[in-house]
Amino acid sequence: MKNLQTTATVLEHLSHNQDALRAAVEELAKWVGERGATEVLGNVQGALTALDDNIGVIHQGIAELVAASFQSE
Repeated sequence: MKNLQTTATVLEHLSHNQDALRAAVEELAKWVGERGATEVLGNVQGALTALDDNIGVIHQGIAELVAASFQSE
């Protein structure tokens, strides 16, 4: 079904954007940490951990949508 393919494609692009933003934030966190802002670094690392905790579920959901879109063709 076209709607499932579109949804899967959009979510996949959002996931790629999330990965890119995560990498950028990680670099900024490193830079902030090197300048002694340990509290900020800790907060950012906590947020990055949340992203890491959720990415597997997101990727699995995208894979299931992709599979479902091919089955409905």
